[in-house]
Amino acid sequence: MEKSFNRFLDEYLEVLRNSSLPELKLLISREYRAREVTEGKISDFGYDDSIRGWEQGFDFVKGNEARWELTVIDRIKIREHEVMAIILASLVINGKQMETGNLFFQTFTNDFGWKLIRSYIEAGIPVNQF
Repeated sequence: MEKSFNRFLDEYLEVLRNSSLPELKLLISREYRAREVTEGKISDFGYDDSIRGWEQGFDFVKGNEARWELTVIDRIKIREHEVMAIILASLVINGKQMETGNLFFQTFTNDFGWKLIRSYIEAGIPVNQF
């Protein structure tokens, strides 16, 4: 299971780096649920809102000739067919990394192929702490 997840995670990160919404949609479960915390404000959302959010983010990246800087902090097997990946995501614009980013705690399940099923996101955190 570890090898298949690592291959999947590499694919997932490449899809994010390429800002490919059609490919990302295939990697997220329709049952996806998430919680994001931004400056203490909590927001819960599901698949449709997530896709709209990624669409806006990808449009920003493409419109500003930016790129994603993605760092895998850890991978943790949490159940028989579930793995959590902790990922720090920030943007690089004009060769300069933004001072803040998002820390994603993302749970992937492998029921019929790996899919993102849950996320907890700390948004707008200083990236220099990592």
